[in-house]
Amino acid sequence: MQETVLKVEGMTCGHCKQSVERALTVLTGVEKAEVDLAQGTVKVSYNPSETDTDKMKEAVEDQGYDVRV
Repeated sequence: MQETVLKVEGMTCGHCKQSVERALTVLTGVEKAEVDLAQGTVKVSYNPSETDTDKMKEAVEDQGYDVRV
């Protein structure tokens, strides 16, 4: 497993946190996603042979947020 931290702009509440975490954890290869609202980040544990940051970024952006890797 590898970890990465994505900078996500626009998350302001618990619903935002749940939306982003859910969008990431349904991706094949993502083991865990933890949003830190105060920092505007999400820490993702994933299997690099099954997914990558481009797929994660797309999943989060599909929820309406901007991602800075």
